[in-house]
Amino acid sequence: MAAKGVSVLLRRQQQHKRRRKLLRKAAQRRQGRARAKAVPEPETEAWREFAASFVAAGLVPPPEKEAWTVGKAYEGSVVVLLPQGRVLTFTGKCCLTCLYGSVRVFGFTINPDQPPCHLFSPDSHCPLSIQALEPKGIEASEKEGRTEARSILRAHQVPQESRCKLMKTFSPQCAIVLLEHLDTPVTRFILSHPSFAHIFRAKRQKVPSFAPEDAILASAGIGKVDPESGLMMSESTISAIEELTQACQEEEDCCPVILVCGPKSVGKSTFNRYLINLLLNRLPCVAFLECDLGQPEFTPPGCISLLNVTEPLLGPPFTHQRSPGRMVYFGETSCEQDTERYLDTLKYVFRAYERDAPLVINTMGWVKGSGLLLLLDLIRLLAPSHLVQISAQGFQDMPRLSPEYMHHTPGLHTRGPGALKGKGLRGRTEAVEEQPRSHGAGHKLLCVQPQFLGAGAAGHARTHSSTLRDLALLGYLGQLQPPEQEPVLPLHSLVPYQVPFAAVALRVIHAEVAPSHVLCALNASWVGLCQMPEGVPSQVDGPVLLTQTPICDCLGFGIIRGVDVEKQLYQLLTPVLPEKLRLVNCLLVGNISIPHCIFLNQVGIEGEAPYVTSGYNFDISGAGKLKVKRHLKRRGLTQLPT
Repeated sequence: MAAKGVSVLLRRQQQHKRRRKLLRKAAQRRQGRARAKAVPEPETEAWREFAASFVAAGLVPPPEKEAWTVGKAYEGSVVVLLPQGRVLTFTGKCCLTCLYGSVRVFGFTINPDQPPCHLFSPDSHCPLSIQALEPKGIEASEKEGRTEARSILRAHQVPQESRCKLMKTFSPQCAIVLLEHLDTPVTRFILSHPSFAHIFRAKRQKVPSFAPEDAILASAGIGKVDPESGLMMSESTISAIEELTQACQEEEDCCPVILVCGPKSVGKSTFNRYLINLLLNRLPCVAFLECDLGQPEFTPPGCISLLNVTEPLLGPPFTHQRSPGRMVYFGETSCEQDTERYLDTLKYVFRAYERDAPLVINTMGWVKGSGLLLLLDLIRLLAPSHLVQISAQGFQDMPRLSPEYMHHTPGLHTRGPGALKGKGLRGRTEAVEEQPRSHGAGHKLLCVQPQFLGAGAAGHARTHSSTLRDLALLGYLGQLQPPEQEPVLPLHSLVPYQVPFAAVALRVIHAEVAPSHVLCALNASWVGLCQMPEGVPSQVDGPVLLTQTPICDCLGFGIIRGVDVEKQLYQLLTPVLPEKLRLVNCLLVGNISIPHCIFLNQVGIEGEAPYVTSGYNFDISGAGKLKVKRHLKRRGLTQLPT
């Protein structure tokens, strides 16, 4: 017993020593930030004034006991004490540092030994929640916990008044977090556009329910919302996630390959992010294969990509745009017009998967008609060990994708082993070549039934898909902004790269363009910066044009802001680093449009805005907007093959 007591004491001493070292570093960082005293953003001032106005006007309801305690720290930061199991759900953005205990945010566990985490909770997506977790390991006594908590709060320059307020509700089982005002180049660039200036603010409620604590939280750039508006997980979702995390930890045969499918607006992306965050609590890396062209997770739209995720995903896609290990620019938000090139592109990207980490696969929400048949091709090609099928209540267009169903049902370009050759097939009848795997034939089917409001109703989504695509493009272009806290630089003020005509080849993916009009189509366009292994075809004069769309690595994206025909130079704006840019020898123009706000809302433009005109003659044939009649069914899509 004595030896055990000594070991426990030594362990505690080591923990206190390590924590004191972290506290000294944190204190130095806080002092530096306190001296800087950066001017708060206008959105933060608006938050503070909005919350404080209700308090000053006497519209605050009788005070109720909050589930948590909040106190002021230094300028632009607050300290929140959360009792075990309690939740703070919020809208806004902040930098979270766990000071005491541990908390969970969107499946990811944050401890005091971890670096600060950036949290992004815009109104366009489900709000994030900070939940205090049950302490693990040796539980400190009341006296030891209070002493440690006080020293931590002092090290982070929390005023005495706030320290006393927090310590009144302190218990060793609680968690204490520091929430600081967060400002990044990407969010500054997005918020500079009027159409997205309010994206990190909560919507005003008809009945005021503000308390004095709301004004304190507003100083850090966040506002609390109803916890019921946060992430709602059904029993089937929890059961599926538990089984998947267990399979990824065991890895009996090989790393699991998890494919998530379902119709639009059922929460596939949310499921993927939550699952990845849970796996990162136990694993150093999770591989992710993006098959959704319209709503990709880490890249602008129109891409198929594969990358390794090593950091938690604590925000929507436009807040974590990254460079994948392998990416191909398909150039469309849908593959309906060219499914064969889509499958060939997917095979090219999938070959880069090294099978040294669990793989999570995101798929499109197109699961009707040919979309369902194409999904069967994807399953046969990728050969997942686990298939998560998310279906909304009452959705009848998607059958249960069990191994037996896959065995007997042909796809768009493939057939199952039990299907008759040539029956009910379109296009190629040969099976897509499968990658070898050792976890046996078939897959484990996990059916998930979401329970959040509006599940499966694409028309009732929080934000329209086109708006989410614009946000992803703005998030990528935000990387052009300097890291220092400066006013946002408009894109027209940035110095572009000059690329000679002869250095790159051109290809318009989505349409046939006459050679004499290619430069017109290229100007003011979003382009994929690609690397062809065979190099640029030799050409004497003028732009180098490709006759076919290559399937090659895409290294990033940019905007052609001008074409100098006399000097034969393209003017290119891109955040791609120069060492990668030297490898680019192909520019691909797809059907991905630059957001209109880029042209209409850039500051500092005098006179007419470039590339924008109001004198357009709509009497010209074909000048009007193309009207798509979605109620008309195409021949052959009214009935699935049997």
